[in-house]
Amino acid sequence: MPLIRPEARATLHRFREALTGAAALALGLWWLLGSHGLLPYIGAAIALAGAALLLAGLQRARFRGGTGGPGVVQVDEGQIAYFGPLTGGVVALSEISSLSLDPTAKPPHWVLSQPGQPDLFIPLNAEGADTLFDVFASLPGIRTERMLAQMRAKATAPVLVWQRQGHTRERLARLH
Repeated sequence: MPLIRPEARATLHRFREALTGAAALALGLWWLLGSHGLLPYIGAAIALAGAALLLAGLQRARFRGGTGGPGVVQVDEGQIAYFGPLTGGVVALSEISSLSLDPTAKPPHWVLSQPGQPDLFIPLNAEGADTLFDVFASLPGIRTERMLAQMRAKATAPVLVWQRQGHTRERLARLH
């Protein structure tokens, strides 16, 4: 018999970075407020790092949409690959011209566009889709809070989350 229920284990795993940041913040504040000598300075640094990790962990937890969706996402050496049961493809990170969220698809999909290639549709709950947070956060000028808000919004049409400066969005027909 497992000690922790599977639902609780999944929640703890989803918030793992935030929990680590909260623990580091608590330790840093304890050292900062309850010690003498050099330890308060180290505590202040650890508290700042813990606060940053806590905030980043909360963003990552909000990004993780779940698992069990169709297909697998792999990110390797600047390329995003999606291998799905009906579609798939590869997009170079440096070539992405726009990122959209299509909440009308079942399940909702990320839509990655690059010039001269068909759009790549990746379900939010595909296996490994949580690795896309770091990839999307590295796009120049993206606002991660806006992206996270769009994931939770009840939109009825595809939403443009990010577009590279100087690119116009050319729409290719979707097969499915």
